[in-house]
Amino acid sequence: MNTNTKGDGGGSRARGMLRAAGRGFVLAVALLPLAVLCLTLTVVSIALIPIGVGIVTTPYVLTGVRMFANWRRVLAAEWGGVRIPSAYRPIPEGANPWTRTFTMLRDPATWRDLRWLPVDMTAGFLTALLPAILVLYPLEGFTLAFGLWRVYGDDPYWYGFVPVSDQASALGAAALGAVLLILAHRYAVSAFQVHFRLTRAVLTPSQAELAERVRVLTETRRDAVDTSASELRRIERDLHDGAQARLVAMGMDLGTVEMLVDRDPEQAKQLLAQARRSSADALAELRDLVRGIHPPVLAERGLGDAVRALALRLPTPTEVTVELPGRTDAPVESAAYFACSEVLTNAVKHSGADRIWIDLHHADGHLRISVTDNGGGGAAIGAGSGLAGVERRLGTFDGVLAVSSPAGGPTMVTMEIPCVLS
Repeated sequence: MNTNTKGDGGGSRARGMLRAAGRGFVLAVALLPLAVLCLTLTVVSIALIPIGVGIVTTPYVLTGVRMFANWRRVLAAEWGGVRIPSAYRPIPEGANPWTRTFTMLRDPATWRDLRWLPVDMTAGFLTALLPAILVLYPLEGFTLAFGLWRVYGDDPYWYGFVPVSDQASALGAAALGAVLLILAHRYAVSAFQVHFRLTRAVLTPSQAELAERVRVLTETRRDAVDTSASELRRIERDLHDGAQARLVAMGMDLGTVEMLVDRDPEQAKQLLAQARRSSADALAELRDLVRGIHPPVLAERGLGDAVRALALRLPTPTEVTVELPGRTDAPVESAAYFACSEVLTNAVKHSGADRIWIDLHHADGHLRISVTDNGGGGAAIGAGSGLAGVERRLGTFDGVLAVSSPAGGPTMVTMEIPCVLS
């Protein structure tokens, strides 16, 4: 039993060594040219700002740098188990190139990315390549012992610190390769971790940026409280003006029926029929009110079926695609449902579309909902648009809203909320 356990542990460590070597080699080959390209384009673009060209190019270049840095954050989490937070400041939706350029240049996260690029193309490159060197370099020592040293003629070939000129020295090179392979077996994974720790040391936000993040979260929580208070006032208003008023009128009608039932049965019957209609209307309004608070289908069958039911009630033909292998927390489901409902309402009222597509799926720890219509476009996030409220609702859960709506359409609204499925 103990022997098998040791064998399994050795096999696992060997697989980890080979995985670290392969991933490190791929990462080193990819990161050096990409880091050089990002840094070169950034320097050139910023240098062209005074003549106006850089005003247009810099936002695109810096967006590419951010994508490169975020890709490395994802790899650090997936390959190294190292979490690297990001704290980029939001860019105003629909901002002109001048505003976008200087918003990004005033962001400390931008300059942190730019400081990281030279580190990544030097120390980062070496630390990523180190596991591959530890695994592959010993193979050369073994091939020398098998006669490769004869290819180099009379001049000694240096393998590490061993000058190889005959079979005896070639065996010494193989011995050195064996030692290096043992070291690789023991330390290749740890050496690969050094690369991600170095990346985290340079890319991690400062305390000031984390404080800014706390401020944003505080604002979103305050928006959540304001939204809850507004919803409560809406419910009270709907009850007072709708079902409550109908129930009061029905009670008055029934009181009148009591007085008329003996002396004017016909009028009493008419009032009873009116009371019955009022009770049906009140019940319908209460059902609509409950559905507006939390739809029963959402609680019973989950977000996918709730959105399908929502689409069936729309006057515009709507296709729904759902890929959700589980359910998320009830507050997140509710926020996603009502955000989707608001976006669909906007599409029906304002887009002029004759077709709508909804896509729900979960990937990379995020719930993503895309609503696309073939209407006239022109949608934007702003005060009074309805999408601003959706953005605030999603912000409560660290969610984001993105809108692509060129003039003439189509319009695509994407909502994303970080969550896990059960």
